[in-house]
Amino acid sequence: MSDFIGQFAGLLTSLCWSFTSIFFTLSGRQVGSAIVNRTRLVLALIMVSGAHWVAQGQPLPLDADLSRWGWLALSGLIGFVLGDAALFQAFVMIGPRLSMLLMALSPVMGAVLAWLLLGETLSGWEILGMALAIGGVAWVVTDRRNGHNIPDRAPRAYLIGVLFGLGGALGQALGLIFSKEGLHGDFSALSGNVIRLVAATITLWAFTIFRGQAASTLTALRARPGVLRIILGGAVAGPFLGVWLSLIAVQNAPVGIASTLMSLPPILLIPLGWLIFKERITQRAIAGTVLALAGVAVLFLHP
Repeated sequence: MSDFIGQFAGLLTSLCWSFTSIFFTLSGRQVGSAIVNRTRLVLALIMVSGAHWVAQGQPLPLDADLSRWGWLALSGLIGFVLGDAALFQAFVMIGPRLSMLLMALSPVMGAVLAWLLLGETLSGWEILGMALAIGGVAWVVTDRRNGHNIPDRAPRAYLIGVLFGLGGALGQALGLIFSKEGLHGDFSALSGNVIRLVAATITLWAFTIFRGQAASTLTALRARPGVLRIILGGAVAGPFLGVWLSLIAVQNAPVGIASTLMSLPPILLIPLGWLIFKERITQRAIAGTVLALAGVAVLFLHP
C-alpha cells in the first residue's frame, strides 16, 4: 500500500478539488471571487499551521533553509494569489465543470514551459497527448449548448470566463514547477504547504489593505453569514486537504502519474454539475472531456 501513496494522494486530490470548486462557485456568486480568495487563504493558513504544529511541534517550518522558502513562497504567490484569483473568477462566470476542464490543460502548459524555459525535449507521444488534450477542451468549450444555468451567458462574458480558466491553469503549472524545486529530498509536504500559504496570505492581504478593501471584505461576510460556512468547506477541501495531498502526490509519485491523477475533476464534475447546478451535460461535453483527459494521460504515461 505504501508503494502507491503518491497515486492514492493524486486520486484523493481530484476528489477534494471537485468539491472545493463547487463550494467556491457557490460562495463566489454570493460575495465575489476576490472576497472568497482572501477569506479562504486565512482559514486555510489557520488550519494548515495548526496541523503543522501538531505534527512538527511548531506552527511554521522555521528550520527550512532560505532556498526552500524562496521556491515555495514563489510557488504560493503564483498558484494561490494569481492562478487561483483567475480560477475563482472563472468559477463565477462559466461554472466549476468548464473551469476545471480548462485546468486539465495545466499539465500541457507545464510541458510547454519546460520545453521553452528548461530546454526539455518533447517526444512524438507527448505532442500527440498535447494535441488530444487541447482538442478535447476546445471541442467542449466551443459547444454552443454549454452554459445552461450559468449567470450572464453573453458570448463575451463566456469568452472572458474561458480566458480566466486558462489563466488559472497557467498559474497551477508554474506553481507545481516551483513546488517541485522546493520539495526536493525528504522535505515535508505539509511544511511546504504552510510556506506557500504564508507567502500567499501575507501578499494578498497586504494588497487588500493597500487598496482599502479590508473593511468592505469583512462587511460583505457579515452581511451573508452563511457564505462563511461555504468558504470554510472549500478551504478544508482545497487549500488544506487538496493542496497537501497534491504535494504528497508530486513528492511520492512520478510527476506524470501524479499530474494525470490530479486532472480527473472534470470527469467527477459531470454528474456533480448536473445534480447541483442543473447543467445541461451534452454527449459532446462528455466525449470532449474524456478526449482531453486521455490526452493528459498520453502526455505523461506514454511508453
